[in-house]
Parts: sequence; structure tokens; C-alpha cells
Amino acid sequence: MILEVIAGAAGVVGHMKSKDFVRRKLRYTKVAEKPATGVGVATGAVTTIAVAALPVITLLPAVLVGVGVGTGVAMGIKQARRGV
Repeated sequence: MILEVIAGAAGVVGHMKSKDFVRRKLRYTKVAEKPATGVGVATGAVTTIAVAALPVITLLPAVLVGVGVGTGVAMGIKQARRGV
């Protein structure tokens, strides 16, 4: 139970950090021109696989972190397009 709470918090932090990074740093790249959903899903999948490869982490916490990062990237792309 504690591992899932920590993973949920890591997912929220990953969401906020990835959204801010994409919005600020990748605003003028071709990443911001691609569909936000596709890039977010791809990033979330890669993050899930990378976190699940760690020996202590099970699949559910890895998915929570992957979803957080993936949605952060998708929202950051949308904000970068709008110029927010």
C-alpha cells in the first residue's frame, strides 16, 4: 500500500515536471507540432517500461508513474501550442 502511495505521488510530480519542461523547453521544436495524445501515450509507455524494469517496483506503481508523465507531456504540448 505504501509503495502505491509513493508511486502516485511520483506520478503527480512527474506530471507537473514533464508538463512544465515540455511547455518551456520544447515550445519551438517539432514535438509541439505533433498530436499531443500520441506523444503522451508513447512517453507514458516508455516511462512505464523503464520504471517496471527496476527490481523493487511492481507493475501498478510503474503504470501510475507512466500515466502521470504521459499526461504531463500531452498537456505540456497543448499549452505550448496555445502559447501559455
